[in-house]
Amino acid sequence: MNDQIEQQAKKRVKRKKGFYNHLAAFIGVGFFFFAMNIFTLFEEGPEIWFFFPLLPWSVGLIIHYLNVFGFPGTGALTPEWEEKEIQKEVKALRRKKGYTPNSNYEEEGLELREMKKEKASNWDKEDLV
Repeated sequence: MNDQIEQQAKKRVKRKKGFYNHLAAFIGVGFFFFAMNIFTLFEEGPEIWFFFPLLPWSVGLIIHYLNVFGFPGTGALTPEWEEKEIQKEVKALRRKKGYTPNSNYEEEGLELREMKKEKASNWDKEDLV
């Protein structure tokens, strides 16, 4: 169980690290475009263009953020949210298929044990229906 939790934690940290690398590249390239724009501003005329290549990239960065951290304040699209939604869907499908909560022993953490077979000679007549 601890190994599974540790693997999930490592996966989440890797996703966060990927986002922060993406953000660092965005900021670095943004500064580079800004500097290029400032140094060439008066050579080609007063034209500001540095933010045009950053606009579509910022959309991708926002999507990456939402994929890693979810919607701010709601927790939507986070791994916890995804797990809860999967559990909701599983329960809904089980209800739809006619499974009752008592017939689903995995959900409650119960197990069926094998009963020992007894000989009929050990039973009383009152035990039989």
